[in-house]
Amino acid sequence: MPASNSDIAKVFDEIADLLEILDENAFRIRAYRNAARLIEGLGVSAGQMLAKGEDLTELPGIGKDLAGKIREIVETGTCAAREELRKKLPATITTLLKIPGLGPKRVQTLYRRLDISTPEQLYAAVKDGKVRELPGFGEKTEAALLQALGRRAPADARFPLAVAAQYGEPLRAYLAKIPGVNDAVIAGSYRRSRETVGDLDLLVTAKDSATVMDRFCEYPHVADVKSKGDTRATVVLANGLQVDLRVVPRTSFGAALYYFTGSKNHNVAVRRIAQQRKLKINEYGVFRGKRRVAGETEQSVFKAVRLPFIAPELRENRGELEAAQAGTLPTLVALDDLRGDLNVSPRDLEAELETFVEAARQRTMRYLAITLPARHMKPAQLQQSLAAIDRANEARRGLVLLKAVAVDIAENGELDAGNIALDDFDIVTGAVNSAFDLPRAKQTRRVLRALEHPRFTLFAHPTGRLLNRREPCDLDVPRVIRAARERKCFLELNSQPERLDLPDVYCRVAREEGALIAINSGAQRAAELEHLRYGLGQARRGWLGAKNVVNTRTVADLRALLQATRL
Repeated sequence: MPASNSDIAKVFDEIADLLEILDENAFRIRAYRNAARLIEGLGVSAGQMLAKGEDLTELPGIGKDLAGKIREIVETGTCAAREELRKKLPATITTLLKIPGLGPKRVQTLYRRLDISTPEQLYAAVKDGKVRELPGFGEKTEAALLQALGRRAPADARFPLAVAAQYGEPLRAYLAKIPGVNDAVIAGSYRRSRETVGDLDLLVTAKDSATVMDRFCEYPHVADVKSKGDTRATVVLANGLQVDLRVVPRTSFGAALYYFTGSKNHNVAVRRIAQQRKLKINEYGVFRGKRRVAGETEQSVFKAVRLPFIAPELRENRGELEAAQAGTLPTLVALDDLRGDLNVSPRDLEAELETFVEAARQRTMRYLAITLPARHMKPAQLQQSLAAIDRANEARRGLVLLKAVAVDIAENGELDAGNIALDDFDIVTGAVNSAFDLPRAKQTRRVLRALEHPRFTLFAHPTGRLLNRREPCDLDVPRVIRAARERKCFLELNSQPERLDLPDVYCRVAREEGALIAINSGAQRAAELEHLRYGLGQARRGWLGAKNVVNTRTVADLRALLQATRL
């Protein structure tokens, strides 16, 4: 099986880490970092691109050398460049990079000054007071390292949804192709579109379970078979993701799918409802005494307990059962409802605009907002980009391109737009891109002041979080949501897999407050429009319907809403 995009990115990140520890050329290091981010963010598999004969050098920042390494990793799982670098350093040194507070530069200092290459050696040096004397460390850093080293690694490490998809979807497709398999579905938190997943639960219906078990355990990405029985098995993939497989009879498929989709709290609450009706629900079906009364489909399970079907994304026991009983379940937004994207930022506008237009048209979109970076464009470059958008609009091919500009929200709440005239744009997108650690009151005042700007339109990735990398800002989000509603501005749900920001709980607050959400891809390449599916899952978890999402509107209705944001 070819390496996934996530696998390729990990190899490139490790190469960059090793180069940085070795104090190699900064441009070379940056090239690998950028390539890792690009490949990980692609909406299509690099392996599939190679299989189709596509030229990877057409991707921004990917030259012949990097393209060759991508092919090497796809075919072998590694590349010679990484293996050569590994020989120059102790094998354990990269484990230090997993310790909070340590980056490649600090690891380099620890290795060169104190010959530290393992967490155990670091712990001993910290305890002996040796680390505080090193340049760039000090007593505070030493104390933070001691605290981090004292913690155990979390047993429930979770994978971002998009990373789980890179491994889970090919595995599901592999199982679906086994002769005799009828259904192959990923259940669990993955099906509920949680932003991270701890493991994957796969369900299969097939007459010959033994063949399915054998083929599952022989899957090329399996690193360890933890258990294997007649109808269930558990494996760990090479990236550490655990996968549980169950082969169930067709008559029980719906009950098993319901049971293993969860959540546990939702299932417990539904079982209580069933008990009140003298019914029992388990993974095999719905029973009245020993007689099975439902279970072949999920719909039959809900019908047996006199509930309407509840979408998987809502099954968290956060009010969905009460809404179901009251007949007030929301009609959730669907991918077909999205008529556009209000935040795409092509890296090379003139070279990639046509590709974006075609990709959006294939998704039956009616508009795209092309977002230009205020702080990184010279006046001549800006005018050239705006002219390119005008020319594309003149072609009149069923897709309207809106002009948007991204500005930083300064620490004092002002919009850092440089010399750019904000009146020239349909959309002004503001974001917090610095000073993430401000106290709650100050961070909230900062954003509220930005919202007061007469040309402010869209608050991008509001909490500023990066999953597994950066905690959200300490921000009074409900207060910001109310202020946005009063100002008639929009809040973004950024669909980039490492963001998925606005979080689902705040999407629901926005729904209750009547604030509009824009589900945007944040795409820098056309293939990244595919990320909208992750944002959509987050929106559905937040109970959002089409009416709660601004980019479900027609062009005319959207323009009216945009005009209303102007003071």
